[in-house]
Amino acid sequence: MGSRAGSQRRRSDSGGEETDTEPESPRWDDRTAHWRNAAGFWILGLCNNFSYVVMLSAAHDILSHQGTPGNQSHVDPGPVPSPHNSSSRFDCNSVSTAAVLLADILPTLVIKLLAPLGLHLLPYSPRVLISGVCSAGSFILVAFSGSVGISLCGVVLASISSGLGEVTFLSLTAIYPRAVISWWSSGTGGAGLLGALSYLGLTQAGLSPQNTLLSMLGIPALLLASYFLLLTTPESQDPGGDDEAETATRQPLLSSEAPESRPDSSRNLSFQEKWTVFKGLLCYIIPLVLVYFAEYFINQGLFELLFFRNTSLTHAQQYRWYQMLYQAGVFISRSSLRCCRIRFTWALALLQCLNMAVLLADIWLSFLPSIYLVFGVILYEGLLGGAAYVNTFHNIALETSDKHREFAMAAACISDTLGISLSGLLALPLHDFLCRLS
Repeated sequence: MGSRAGSQRRRSDSGGEETDTEPESPRWDDRTAHWRNAAGFWILGLCNNFSYVVMLSAAHDILSHQGTPGNQSHVDPGPVPSPHNSSSRFDCNSVSTAAVLLADILPTLVIKLLAPLGLHLLPYSPRVLISGVCSAGSFILVAFSGSVGISLCGVVLASISSGLGEVTFLSLTAIYPRAVISWWSSGTGGAGLLGALSYLGLTQAGLSPQNTLLSMLGIPALLLASYFLLLTTPESQDPGGDDEAETATRQPLLSSEAPESRPDSSRNLSFQEKWTVFKGLLCYIIPLVLVYFAEYFINQGLFELLFFRNTSLTHAQQYRWYQMLYQAGVFISRSSLRCCRIRFTWALALLQCLNMAVLLADIWLSFLPSIYLVFGVILYEGLLGGAAYVNTFHNIALETSDKHREFAMAAACISDTLGISLSGLLALPLHDFLCRLS
């Protein structure tokens, strides 16, 4: 952040020598605004993806242990055989966890497909409110659900919250300094790690899945507080630098001009302009689709089939550990932009597809002798996925004009959602096929 240090010099009215004035004080307001926005976008990334991650971490429990609301069917799952195919070497659920993935991603896909066409007409603040309410509703509905169907409705609410929030906040980064992209990405990675770790830790400690979900209701409130009270208005900021000089004192969004009122935002692009920008984004969109297709095919199609009986961990506990290690890798790589930048994301897509092939082959041939080898592959999988996400959006921010950046960020965020949706659709029949064979 640039603050003007040193002394000013001025001439006397009589044309005499210049004299030194008192040094200007550092621009603490600018420094404060920078860190408030950095913290604000990190927290928004954390809160926006938290419910989505928790629902995926709870997928095995949602499908395995349902009963009437409020009873003890929500206790930490052990090796209960009734909902599984006990004759299968995979210990299969009757329904694949990909069903939870689809409920958690298809509403997001619809939102992201419609977003470039008209979602931008709705101001940011109402979108954030809707996202927060849906997130809270998802925790409550799944916690008190007595059936898989009602639980999946709660998962849909989490998907609406996450999808609407991602489109909103990625678009919002276009009118803030570019550095906030790194903070947002790190926050989304933190959501994966903290969401999976908190669900794993609380259930391992003996808290029921129902009470674990209810304990997370503070997350939607934190999202709303961060947007309305922590972020500052984006006026007079240059989105082009990493250490931007911010030239005006800014107030919280709740009490000042909303970002949607900026006259230079990309809200009046013609359809032809949007189509031209979108075609230019395909070199980034296609690799990110492949990365997310491969990793979520692993996560929701293969995780529950990677079942090791020669360990003290139950099937449900193994699944939670897989989710936690994957999210740990995502958090590390999504937070790595300042020390490692990748221009060619195609390489990440190819490596992720190789991961998918290795784990699929292991399910068929069982050549990996230990669950700890699988733990290592899953951590590496998360590193690749997080690196692809943060570098894709950073590259787009670098290579699009100010006029097109807001639209480009919203349009490109369809990539991960499309890849995840395709993986869920393929994982469902694969689950049924493998479970019938075994």
